[in-house]
Amino acid sequence: MKQNGTTVRTEIMAGITTFMTMAYILAVNPDVHSAFKSGATGVDWTSIFLATAIAAGVMTIAMGLFVNFPVALAPGMGLNAYFATIILSSQGKFTFSKALTAVFIS
Repeated sequence: MKQNGTTVRTEIMAGITTFMTMAYILAVNPDVHSAFKSGATGVDWTSIFLATAIAAGVMTIAMGLFVNFPVALAPGMGLNAYFATIILSSQGKFTFSKALTAVFIS
Protein backbone atom coordinates (compact mmCIF):
# COMPACT_ATOMS: atom_id res chain seq x y z
CA MET A 1 0.00 0.00 0.00
CA LYS A 2 2.87 2.31 0.78
CA GLN A 3 4.29 1.79 -2.72
CA ASN A 4 0.99 2.93 -4.25
CA GLY A 5 0.66 5.92 -1.94
CA THR A 6 -2.53 4.76 -0.21
CA THR A 7 -3.70 3.81 3.26
CA VAL A 8 -6.10 1.27 4.69
CA ARG A 9 -8.56 4.08 5.49
CA THR A 10 -8.43 5.37 1.90
CA GLU A 11 -9.05 1.90 0.50
CA ILE A 12 -11.97 1.24 2.86
CA MET A 13 -13.55 4.60 1.99
CA ALA A 14 -13.06 3.87 -1.72
CA GLY A 15 -14.75 0.48 -1.30
CA ILE A 16 -17.71 1.95 0.57
CA THR A 17 -18.07 4.73 -2.02
CA THR A 18 -17.98 2.24 -4.89
CA PHE A 19 -20.56 0.01 -3.20
CA MET A 20 -22.90 2.92 -2.52
CA THR A 21 -22.55 4.08 -6.13
CA MET A 22 -23.41 0.67 -7.53
CA ALA A 23 -25.91 -0.58 -4.94
CA TYR A 24 -28.89 0.70 -6.93
CA ILE A 25 -28.48 -2.22 -9.35
CA LEU A 26 -29.45 -4.63 -6.54
CA ALA A 27 -32.95 -3.13 -6.40
CA VAL A 28 -33.42 -1.93 -9.98
CA ASN A 29 -32.42 -5.13 -11.79
CA PRO A 30 -34.99 -7.37 -10.04
CA ASP A 31 -37.65 -4.69 -10.53
CA VAL A 32 -36.98 -4.53 -14.28
CA HIS A 33 -37.42 -8.29 -14.57
CA SER A 34 -40.47 -8.55 -12.36
CA ALA A 35 -42.26 -5.44 -13.54
CA PHE A 36 -45.66 -7.05 -13.76
CA LYS A 37 -47.70 -8.97 -11.23
CA SER A 38 -46.76 -12.37 -12.68
CA GLY A 39 -43.13 -11.37 -13.25
CA ALA A 40 -41.97 -10.20 -16.63
CA THR A 41 -39.42 -12.95 -17.09
CA GLY A 42 -40.97 -15.66 -14.97
CA VAL A 43 -38.19 -15.50 -12.37
CA ASP A 44 -38.92 -14.29 -8.86
CA TRP A 45 -37.44 -11.10 -7.40
CA THR A 46 -35.24 -12.84 -4.83
CA SER A 47 -33.56 -15.07 -7.42
CA ILE A 48 -32.68 -12.11 -9.62
CA PHE A 49 -31.47 -10.11 -6.61
CA LEU A 50 -29.16 -12.94 -5.50
CA ALA A 51 -27.86 -13.57 -9.02
CA THR A 52 -27.09 -9.86 -9.42
CA ALA A 53 -25.34 -9.64 -6.05
CA ILE A 54 -23.30 -12.81 -6.58
CA ALA A 55 -22.29 -11.89 -10.15
CA ALA A 56 -21.23 -8.38 -9.10
CA GLY A 57 -19.33 -9.65 -6.06
CA VAL A 58 -17.48 -12.45 -7.84
CA MET A 59 -16.50 -10.33 -10.84
CA THR A 60 -15.38 -7.37 -8.72
CA ILE A 61 -13.22 -9.66 -6.56
CA ALA A 62 -11.80 -11.28 -9.71
CA MET A 63 -10.90 -7.84 -11.11
CA GLY A 64 -9.03 -7.01 -7.91
CA LEU A 65 -7.23 -10.34 -7.50
CA PHE A 66 -6.41 -11.43 -11.03
CA VAL A 67 -6.29 -8.23 -13.07
CA ASN A 68 -5.15 -5.92 -10.25
CA PHE A 69 -7.37 -3.19 -11.63
CA PRO A 70 -9.62 -1.24 -9.22
CA VAL A 71 -12.85 -1.55 -11.18
CA ALA A 72 -16.15 -2.89 -9.84
CA LEU A 73 -18.32 -4.85 -12.25
CA ALA A 74 -22.08 -5.43 -12.17
CA PRO A 75 -24.74 -6.33 -14.73
CA GLY A 76 -25.41 -3.43 -17.09
CA MET A 77 -28.87 -1.94 -17.18
CA GLY A 78 -28.87 -1.87 -20.99
CA LEU A 79 -28.65 -5.65 -21.21
CA ASN A 80 -31.17 -6.02 -18.41
CA ALA A 81 -33.68 -3.87 -20.27
CA TYR A 82 -32.96 -5.74 -23.51
CA PHE A 83 -33.51 -9.07 -21.80
CA ALA A 84 -36.79 -8.02 -20.18
CA THR A 85 -38.04 -6.45 -23.42
CA ILE A 86 -37.25 -9.52 -25.52
CA ILE A 87 -39.00 -11.78 -23.02
CA LEU A 88 -42.02 -9.46 -22.80
CA SER A 89 -42.42 -8.88 -26.53
CA SER A 90 -41.59 -12.37 -27.76
CA GLN A 91 -45.06 -13.75 -26.98
CA GLY A 92 -43.66 -17.23 -26.46
CA LYS A 93 -41.11 -17.18 -29.31
CA PHE A 94 -38.17 -17.06 -26.92
CA THR A 95 -37.83 -19.16 -23.82
CA PHE A 96 -36.20 -17.79 -20.70
CA SER A 97 -33.02 -19.80 -21.38
CA LYS A 98 -32.78 -18.70 -25.04
CA ALA A 99 -33.03 -15.03 -24.06
CA LEU A 100 -30.43 -15.53 -21.31
CA THR A 101 -28.13 -17.19 -23.85
CA ALA A 102 -28.48 -14.18 -26.18
CA VAL A 103 -27.50 -11.85 -23.34
CA PHE A 104 -24.54 -14.10 -22.42
CA ILE A 105 -23.26 -14.13 -26.02
CA SER A 106 -23.60 -10.37 -26.39
